[in-house]
Amino acid sequence: MQVLQKTKKIVRYQDQNGQVYYGMVEDDMILQLSSNFSELVNKEIKYDGIKLKYDDVKILEPVKPSKVINFGWTYAEHAKETGGKPHLKEPFLFLKPSSSLIPDKGKISLPSSNLTNQVELEGEVALIIGKRGKNIKQEEAMDYIFGCTIFNDVTARDLTKTDPQFTRGKGFDTFGPLGPYIVTGIDPSNLRIVTTLNGHVVQDGNTNQMSLTIPYLISWISQVMTLEPGDVLATGSPSGSCPIKSGDVVVVEVEQIGKLSNYVQ
Repeated sequence: MQVLQKTKKIVRYQDQNGQVYYGMVEDDMILQLSSNFSELVNKEIKYDGIKLKYDDVKILEPVKPSKVINFGWTYAEHAKETGGKPHLKEPFLFLKPSSSLIPDKGKISLPSSNLTNQVELEGEVALIIGKRGKNIKQEEAMDYIFGCTIFNDVTARDLTKTDPQFTRGKGFDTFGPLGPYIVTGIDPSNLRIVTTLNGHVVQDGNTNQMSLTIPYLISWISQVMTLEPGDVLATGSPSGSCPIKSGDVVVVEVEQIGKLSNYVQ
């Protein structure tokens, strides 16, 4: 047994035999682990001696969360562009079902045109919770983060503008690309987010532009619901959200984490 180093890339994948493992990413290789998620969040890893090429396995969503918590309008310019309210004193809260999640390289399936005609991308930083927490103090909030990953909060914008709440517009299957891996030991409060659509930059922001701090968000939501290990907290999108269509390729890149790429069908 070894102690988990501060900064690691942790991937969840399926091998060619259909078995699911966690592994450590090193360059283009994966060091396979026998550790489960509970052991990983307790900073213990167990290598089983197997090395695999990253491209030889199927990358999965990095966690299977009990809930996907989304904070809306945390960036003032994005709030303005989508008809929201900038500089909120409390976040706009909504949840996504786990059925919305797809991994890196997974396909975003557009709903029928009789359901929505305006599906948009939203590149974000997502936090992965590492320990159970309720009524968390702001000064202790960062201790509850296991690591960071990338999220694309795909949104049926026409529905969020007309529905009284966001569940339908945010909750379609495949509307939650997540991954490709979890990176531990980085500061989520100052990360650049660049989203490209078919190779053209459409979003270029930084988490330091958020109008609500990450410790505040964690503390605030923990007063509403208990956070569990593996829960996903999507921290909101910078400005530049724009429509996507069949055939598009969306890439959300976050410094110190990597790239989340998805094809639209």
